[in-house]
Amino acid sequence: MTIDHRLAPLSPTDRTTIGRGRNRMVEDRAELHALLDDALIAHLGVSLDRHPLVLPTAYAVDLDGPDEDGTLYVHGSVAAGWLRASTDRTVCVTVTELDGLVAARSAFHHSMNYRSAVVIGEARLVDDPDERARALDLIVDHMIPGRAATLRANTRKEMAATAVLAVPLREASMKARACGPVDDQEDIDAGVWAGVIPVRRVFGEVEPDVDARGAVPADVLARAGAR
Repeated sequence: MTIDHRLAPLSPTDRTTIGRGRNRMVEDRAELHALLDDALIAHLGVSLDRHPLVLPTAYAVDLDGPDEDGTLYVHGSVAAGWLRASTDRTVCVTVTELDGLVAARSAFHHSMNYRSAVVIGEARLVDDPDERARALDLIVDHMIPGRAATLRANTRKEMAATAVLAVPLREASMKARACGPVDDQEDIDAGVWAGVIPVRRVFGEVEPDVDARGAVPADVLARAGAR
């Protein structure tokens, strides 16, 4: 019997099993996919020889990629020390979206509404040229959907200078909070105000480069939410 990896449970291993705050644990892998589709920045953590290092990075996901339960891709310069240190080693990739600031009736109960995922796995260097080209297109399209198809092909020099890492999506966990303050009854009875300040990402008006020619492309306008 074939198992659809898109339906595989989250937190399949001890490394991704949530201990504290299990009431915020997300078990549906589809919600992980939705978060990875919505967010734009990931943070990759790796242990170097002398210290740990966490870096922000653009990323993309291929749910039908070659790794178990799908593949998460990041890229960087072939000369980057963090990328060399991550190859064939266990890394931790986190993605977080802030959805609201929770103003409670006491300092202790202030919180945030959020969606956060942790992916742990052995990063592999993508050597296959076709997979590497596809991964780079996916990263561009994650920023601006449909953009890759409008661009010229990458040159040999550009491809030689760029490395891509792949991390399996199998070992992943997710937590989310989406509610108001959780206050003590005595604080509620005291009549202090409490509530939520929603946080939303908003794209501004497109700013063409000084040397840009012609109309703003449809893919850019669509990403910016132009009508």
